[in-house]
Amino acid sequence: MALQQNGIGSKHSGDTSSDRPSTNGSGEVQRDRAEGFTFTSEPTLEDIRRMQTEFTEERNWNQFHKPRNLLLALVGEVGEVAELFQWRGEVEEGLPDWTEPQREHLAQELSDVLIYLVELAEKCHVDLPQAVLRKMALNRLKYPASKVHGSAKKYTEYKD
Repeated sequence: MALQQNGIGSKHSGDTSSDRPSTNGSGEVQRDRAEGFTFTSEPTLEDIRRMQTEFTEERNWNQFHKPRNLLLALVGEVGEVAELFQWRGEVEEGLPDWTEPQREHLAQELSDVLIYLVELAEKCHVDLPQAVLRKMALNRLKYPASKVHGSAKKYTEYKD
C-alpha cells in the first residue's frame, strides 16, 4: 500500500472547543450533521508536500518518482478507493452504514491519492492551491448558477 510507502499518517488530537470540530482517534473530523463537514487546517498542502519530499529523499526514491510513475501510482490508488465502494450501490453521505475499520481503510486510501497527487503536482511544478482558484473561477463562468441550478448537464449542453 502506498500509505506505508509514503509514510504520512499523522493524527490530529483535535480541539474540543465549541467553535472547532473534534476529531476521533483516527484523525477524522466529527461534526454535527447540521453544521456540515470541514477539514482541519493542518497539515496544509505545502506541509504534505514537504513531508513527502523528506520521506522520498530519505529512501532515495526520487529516481523512481517521475511524473509518469506518480500518475500510474495515483491511478492505482484511485482504483483502490473505487474497490471500497464497489458493489455497495449508493452510499449515504457520512457513510453511516460503514464500520470504523472500513472508514479508516477509506481514509488511508484517500490519503494515498492525495499524497500522490501532491507529489505529481510538485514534479510538474503545478501550484495546486492557485490552480484550484483558477479552475473554480473558470467553472463559475462555464456553469453559472442561474443557468445550471439543479441540472447535471455538461456546460456544452446549455443554451444561452
